[in-house]
This record gives sequence, C-alpha cells and structure tokens, in this order.
Amino acid sequence: MTTAPPAFRQQLIGQIPRLRRYARTLAFEPERADDLVQATLERGLMHWHQYDQRRDIGVWLLSIAHNAHMDQLRRDRRLSTVDPADLQALQDRGGGDAGTDVGLRMDLLAALAQLSAEQRESLLLVCVEQLSYAEVAEVMQVPLGTVMSRVCRARAAMRQLLEGRGPAVQPALRRVK
Repeated sequence: MTTAPPAFRQQLIGQIPRLRRYARTLAFEPERADDLVQATLERGLMHWHQYDQRRDIGVWLLSIAHNAHMDQLRRDRRLSTVDPADLQALQDRGGGDAGTDVGLRMDLLAALAQLSAEQRESLLLVCVEQLSYAEVAEVMQVPLGTVMSRVCRARAAMRQLLEGRGPAVQPALRRVK
C-alpha cells in the first residue's frame, strides 16, 4: 500500500471541522465523536486510492463517518440509558464557555435528541452541512425520496418540539457502558 499524496492529506485535514461537527451529532458524547473522527480519517487514509476526485471529498468522508458509526452501533450490543441529570452533570464537568444562547442551544439539543437517528442525521446533513438531498442519500445509502421525507418529518417535529407542542416526556439518551 502506498502513502496518500500530500494534496489528498491536505484536503482531508481541511474536512476535519466538518467531520467533528457531524460526529458530534451522531455520538452526542465528545469522546465518542472524536473516536469516530479518528476512525473516519484512518479509513480515508487507508482507502485514499478509492477516492474519485470528481466527487466532493466532504461527501466521501461523511459517507465513511456514517458507515463507521453504523458499524460501531452494530458492535455495541449492550446499551443502557443515561439519566438526563447525569448527562447534564457530565456536560457541566466538561466546562467551557456556554455562550449567550445557552438556553436555545439546550432546547435545540433536547429537541434533536427526541428525533429518530435517521431523521436527526438527515436534517443535520441538509441544514448544518448544507449537503443536497442527493448527497445525503449517497452518504446514508438510502433513496432520495427517503431523505426528503425524513427531513420533512424532522423539520415538522423540531417545530413542534421547540414550540412546546411536542411530547412532554423526553426519552433517555443511550450510551455504551
């Protein structure tokens, strides 16, 4: 196996912020998100020769991240629930500047957590990563119509949740023990 060319490595490095943002939406835990980014970069470097330069490298890497995440979920058979208070305590210990819109951020995260994983991923790839529906379909390996309906349902659910018309009981987040 040959080493990836410097130009490819530079493109890969340029995509790290986007990968981290996407990984955090998938994993909800900074450490797991960092592991996912690491796994994605490793896979990208190992398979650099499979990259088609006519494609967007970001879409290619997001596909790798999605598949790595799905692989990890399949490996994680023993899941347990996390009490929201424990999760908040964990986030509080993480420190950092909460910013001026901490309430809005908390509301958004709580609403996102209530979406199904498929809806959340589709919505974030379209709205945050600004991928086209076709690119999201490619990343998630599902039909275009499926992506469109997931995003539509996710947007409607987010609207209801943020307006206070959603379910009153939040499902507990899951994590691996």
